[in-house]
Amino acid sequence: MKKYAIIDLDDTLLDFTRGENEGVTRLLQKYGVTDVQRGLATYVKINQDVWHQIELGADRAPLLDTRFARAFGAMGVTVDGPAVEKQYKNMLDHNYYTLPGATTFLTALTRAGVTVIAGTNGTKSIQLNRLAGSQLTRFFDSIFISEDVGYDKPDERFFAPIFTQYPTMTAGNTVMIGDSLHSDILGANNAHLDSVWFNPRHAAKSVDYHPTYEADSYASLKHVLLA
Repeated sequence: MKKYAIIDLDDTLLDFTRGENEGVTRLLQKYGVTDVQRGLATYVKINQDVWHQIELGADRAPLLDTRFARAFGAMGVTVDGPAVEKQYKNMLDHNYYTLPGATTFLTALTRAGVTVIAGTNGTKSIQLNRLAGSQLTRFFDSIFISEDVGYDKPDERFFAPIFTQYPTMTAGNTVMIGDSLHSDILGANNAHLDSVWFNPRHAAKSVDYHPTYEADSYASLKHVLLA
């Protein structure tokens, strides 16, 4: 059985994709984009590029303030990027969707005595609000958010304050769980930790680094952690 579980939030426990799709769709409609599906696909592609740059160490604030201007611009619509970004963050603050089974999974871990730690990239205020609104905060012994830490996964320095707070962590008694091969699995590899790729959608692995385990359900995750 694992003693510590560092768990990603977005699309591992919280249903970020559902909230993102709803929020971006509302903004597209508000600013007169008629082809909403194309607009959403355009935003998702640009947003993935933005977060890839952030995870490589780029300054987050300027990039986030440009993602909507770029996406709407590609659709022929001019918007105030920082203003739309602010509206979107307000929507995210109220995205309390969780993935089915997440609460039951966390309950099982805490009852088994696993120390559950949140390790997430993102904006501190948004992530804390969403955890509170989804009533998941109570399950976490500590919460580490990249904006607060100063480094984003997969940078191994993201994990430094976690190791400092939990000096008995080892590669053998700790596992990193997440849905992102790049930020979560590569991050765990960089920090010399075991990892579980949470892959309920059975996505193809398109990178040359590997998770220690792969799980397509919370039941599979429980087996890895509690066996």
